[in-house]
Amino acid sequence: MSFLIDFILHIDNHLVSIVNTFGGWTYLILFLIIFIETGAVILPFLPGDSLLFAASALAANPSYHLNIWLLVLLFWSAPLLGDSLNFIIGKRTGSHIKPGSFLGKFIKESDLTKTRNFFEKHGAIAISLARFMPIIRTMAPFIAGGSGMPFKDFFKFNFLGATAWMALCCAGGFYFGNFPIVKEHFSLVIIGIIVVSLLPAVIGFLKKKLSH
Repeated sequence: MSFLIDFILHIDNHLVSIVNTFGGWTYLILFLIIFIETGAVILPFLPGDSLLFAASALAANPSYHLNIWLLVLLFWSAPLLGDSLNFIIGKRTGSHIKPGSFLGKFIKESDLTKTRNFFEKHGAIAISLARFMPIIRTMAPFIAGGSGMPFKDFFKFNFLGATAWMALCCAGGFYFGNFPIVKEHFSLVIIGIIVVSLLPAVIGFLKKKLSH
């Protein structure tokens, strides 16, 4: 867990190491991280927003030889495919996880409950909105699959969310990631991205508590 935290907070340095070590295979590695974050259901803590931002910032620097348009394609297709797999898993399992089952060992019932409440409150558009919220974006396709939502309806909102998420994160990293003040305080910027992405969930939790 300490390695994961260090990886997220210093993701720019780790990405440089990955690029220098694996070269062209870096694209596959980045694709798999984003795909697994949602597709595997059990790994919602993998970096998402910060990874897109940092990778796009590196692509803006010619020294690293990363093609921003290839990254855009990968970061757009990875969540589309990952969420679709997640949806199918939810449809097969009914999105109900028994204590002691394989999925039950990794997925907290509290996370599922939060996502169900979020889904019930916002309806189908929750699929798009959830893409900007860590953990919930991993649970939302799973819940949608178990709810009986038609795949074509799910894919429509999944497409919208993945496109907006990729465009915002990649554009932000590419155009602002190499500003001197951003590079000097990259860890703080990453923390800021994480905090902002968690705000909707925190605000919703506080509103629920204050309403009682």
